[in-house]
Amino acid sequence: MGSLKVAGYNVLFESAENNCEVVIINTCGFINDAKEESVDAILQNAELKKNGSLKTLIVMGCLSERYKVELKADIKEIDAIFGVNDFEAVKAFLNAHTKSNSIERQITTLPHFAYLKIAEGCDRSCAFCIIPQIRGKHVSYPIENVVKEAQYLAENGVKELIIIAQDTTYYGVDIYKKRALGTLLKELTQINGIDWIRLHYTYPASFPADVLKLMAEDPKICNYIDIPLQHISDDVLKSMNRGIDKKKTLQLVQKIRHTIPNATIRTSFIVGFPTETEEDYKELYDFVEEMKFDRVGIFKYSHEENTSAYALKDCVSQKVKDKRFNLLMELQQGISLEKNLSRIGKKMSVLIDFYDGDSYIGRTQYDSPEIDNEVVVNSQTKLIPGTFYQVKIVDADAYTLFGSIL
Repeated sequence: MGSLKVAGYNVLFESAENNCEVVIINTCGFINDAKEESVDAILQNAELKKNGSLKTLIVMGCLSERYKVELKADIKEIDAIFGVNDFEAVKAFLNAHTKSNSIERQITTLPHFAYLKIAEGCDRSCAFCIIPQIRGKHVSYPIENVVKEAQYLAENGVKELIIIAQDTTYYGVDIYKKRALGTLLKELTQINGIDWIRLHYTYPASFPADVLKLMAEDPKICNYIDIPLQHISDDVLKSMNRGIDKKKTLQLVQKIRHTIPNATIRTSFIVGFPTETEEDYKELYDFVEEMKFDRVGIFKYSHEENTSAYALKDCVSQKVKDKRFNLLMELQQGISLEKNLSRIGKKMSVLIDFYDGDSYIGRTQYDSPEIDNEVVVNSQTKLIPGTFYQVKIVDADAYTLFGSIL
């Protein structure tokens, strides 16, 4: 998007207006729901192409990486199809010529936070996951390139960096022959204007200890770890090919909480994996109940072709998947409510995101945008989005804190 803008295009992100000459749809092909959403978006714009209100329809990303031939055959209105890393090919197709060494970036989030990708691809072989086949082997971006982009973002008003990759804790192994996430984080903390650095998509196996130490010591790095555990049963973890067992998972959670006592752990679990028995599920349920994670996402297993799990029979019925999903979500809702109620009366630093109705909506360092809790702030004076304020928490429900400006 940034490259197209530099080349002279007027670029809109998720425009509600149907007046663009060119539409580029960046698709997802990870699980069935995402594939359906991507196809729906393509079909909607194919209709615009049919009635003449759209000149060029381009499809790229994961879905087109997996199903390029099928998409081209089924949807004739598509003018060009590209894969996940074909950015230069897209630019060439649109005659958008820019210098390859320049930083081109259009921020599509709120202006004060941005996602910063530090690597592409994945060397893991989780049985349920298609990402390595779509996005290829893990490729780390050099530290100097990541820092340069982060500096650019800071100069353009970004205060919070959300670090992402398919596997952030594997960063550096390919180019530095060792895990270098800690080294990168140290460099990012030196950038003026960056106040929060948030870590997403860490992998539990061989978690780098220096990263935990750095998080405990540096106030710029949020005490927040997104670490998808996916299950706790040894049998299921082995079938999933996760490279970690229950004992080591427990040791890791304990180590995180010992090193960073007030750390927020966000995790996710899959229910209904082909080998998951009622006993396995009960073990997972008990684990979630005991660990009391701050944030939990639950996913129903999606049977994806070309994964190693696809060779297994998808033997857990949708009804059972739904039941297991609902019970875990209900359990976590109670845990979240309990944790939020414990914050009533406390003073917290809140980053204001936007104004909504008669209140301001913000987040603490323990909350990532769009997926975690929000803080609803009442203030008699005008607050500035993208600014930090001290807020006293006066009430709470399961997913929202309510506060007043101090």
